[in-house]
Amino acid sequence: MRKETNKHLFVARSPIHGRGLFAATPLVEGQLIGVYEGPEVSEDGTHVLWIEDDTANSWTGYNGKNDLRFLNHSSAPNAEMDGLNCYAMMDIDPGTEITIDYGWDES
Repeated sequence: MRKETNKHLFVARSPIHGRGLFAATPLVEGQLIGVYEGPEVSEDGTHVLWIEDDTANSWTGYNGKNDLRFLNHSSAPNAEMDGLNCYAMMDIDPGTEITIDYGWDES
């Protein structure tokens, strides 16, 4: 069973890559956009989000099962992850793709 995030989001074709996550309603800076949901995994995959545990100096993967798995990368993101929580870094207009910085260098 697929879990939905909330009424503020929708998934659609992305100019960045495949499908993306978009704002359905205005989002304000600092607003919780949603929580990345999925089981812990030890292997990488298409929708695996890796979270660093600074205290243990290790990484834990989460295999996304809700719409947040469609977050695409941008070097100029409008959202950020804090653990499994995704927050708006600025005001985001409806119809705008929500992006995060995956933390890897594209060069």
